[in-house]
Amino acid sequence: MTQPLASRIALVTGASRGIGYATARALAKAGAHVIAVAKTQGGLEELDDAVRNDGGHAITLVPVDLTDFEAIARLGASIHERHGKLDVLVGNAGIAGPSSPLGHIEMKSWTGVIGLNLTANFQLIRCMEPLLRMSDAGRAVFLTSRAGGKAPAYRGPYAASKAALDTLVQVWAKEVVNTTPIRVNLFDPGPTRTKLRGTIMPGEDPETLQTPDQVAELLVPLCLPSWTETGKLFDGASRTVKDPSAD
Repeated sequence: MTQPLASRIALVTGASRGIGYATARALAKAGAHVIAVAKTQGGLEELDDAVRNDGGHAITLVPVDLTDFEAIARLGASIHERHGKLDVLVGNAGIAGPSSPLGHIEMKSWTGVIGLNLTANFQLIRCMEPLLRMSDAGRAVFLTSRAGGKAPAYRGPYAASKAALDTLVQVWAKEVVNTTPIRVNLFDPGPTRTKLRGTIMPGEDPETLQTPDQVAELLVPLCLPSWTETGKLFDGASRTVKDPSAD
């Protein structure tokens, strides 16, 4: 079987379940050594078992709370010491947060959503960019949601975090496009059968939604050296690449 990511190092956040789990597994099948990051140790161990059952190489499990921003810095230092580079960064970890009117949302809930969905990704960019620069074809993909642009009522923290993430990623893409081989993109999977989606849409029939495995098949190509688009949004619903600033 062809392995287009053989000998490449890939970091995936939120890898213990859902899209992150499926993406980490798919990247491992493509030959990458996966550094799987998540808060849940048990989910990471299940991923490790699945990768081994797939015949993949051993992966690195990193149980960490990504709102511990110093832990992200330590992870970057550890990757540098062990591998000397990073080829793929998939910023997938996120939470839905409360579905309430803004005036009813506690500050702790707001800071929790912004901390994981936005600030943790900012810290990942800061700490992983030097490692991605050491790759001959560094690729970074951040998962977003149309909620950022649609601004749905009662979804304020989540929508605000995704809108800000979209802007952050576009800024970074512009900063590195002419001076490095790094390519940076957004990925909106669309409605997917995940725990987060079930939290937001509890009355929805999950059997009508695409699976995380199906989403991962779409996401992996953005991680390959052959992918040259940057500063774009891959829309999972339409299977098209868009200019996010024009969406």
